[in-house]
Amino acid sequence: MAVPTNTYLTYNARGNREDLSDVIYRVDPTDTPFCSSVAKVKATATLHEWQTQALRAASTNNAVLEGDDATINARTATVRLSNVCQISDETASVTGTQQAVDSAGRDNEMNYQILLAGLELKRDMEAIVLTNQAKNAGDASTARNLASVLSWIKANSDMASDGDDPAAADGTGTRTDGTQRAFTEEQLKTVLNATWNSGGDPDTIMLGGFNKQVMSGFVGRGTPTEDTKAKKIVAAVDVYESDFGTLRIVPNRNNPRTRDALVLQMDMWGIATLRNMKTVELAKTGDSRKKQIICEYTVEARNEKASGGVFDLTTT
Repeated sequence: MAVPTNTYLTYNARGNREDLSDVIYRVDPTDTPFCSSVAKVKATATLHEWQTQALRAASTNNAVLEGDDATINARTATVRLSNVCQISDETASVTGTQQAVDSAGRDNEMNYQILLAGLELKRDMEAIVLTNQAKNAGDASTARNLASVLSWIKANSDMASDGDDPAAADGTGTRTDGTQRAFTEEQLKTVLNATWNSGGDPDTIMLGGFNKQVMSGFVGRGTPTEDTKAKKIVAAVDVYESDFGTLRIVPNRNNPRTRDALVLQMDMWGIATLRNMKTVELAKTGDSRKKQIICEYTVEARNEKASGGVFDLTTT
């Protein structure tokens, strides 16, 4: 068939309006499982401090003579720990012209850009607190850095033979990564046993997507089950029943350390905030509007012996 002569086609038209949807589609993950789950406390200085207490080891020789004078035992002092508050920000700048034009999918360009900036800042904070970073007090030319979760965990680790924990569980050191190896249930059991012996009661296993799938193949969940009536196959595990308690399995898409499986007692971690996330208007220097979202915060490791980790895992 042929188009009739002189038929006016869309290919010839110059005045057709564009077809641009008013919906903007976004798929990037914005969930922050660690920061959303831990306690929130107030920091009042750039150096945030707290204390931990340890008991002496149990004694099987605690027997005294009848009528004997009491001997005063030495008491264990508290340990004073600290972390540095880090400042993180995101900014947006929009011209007066862009604010004035009719935009698809948003009524106000600046509000939309600040919304995106806030989501990006939340993701940054999640990644920062879970990366391998030691604290740094900073100075006039160097930004302060908080000590991330990995710089505290030391007592209960399972790692490659060439890997190593931080030199001290005080936020001053970082982990030494070793040769990556496959994640096994025995490694996880080793950490759970060590954590229990240290007095911890972990409730969460936080890891990347690949090793979440590996966990779904552990003993007891190694064979998928099929529910023919519901027309579904169950091949995943979201809860791990250990000898020492039940733990949630939480995949974290914004954790940069997918080579680690963290075993956490969540109430033994906190985010201390010196300045809550807020939006401030920046000085106007021309035909544009500028805003900054800023937050000042740190990690509070209340007692690292309550948590642990399986480190140096393969990710593919």
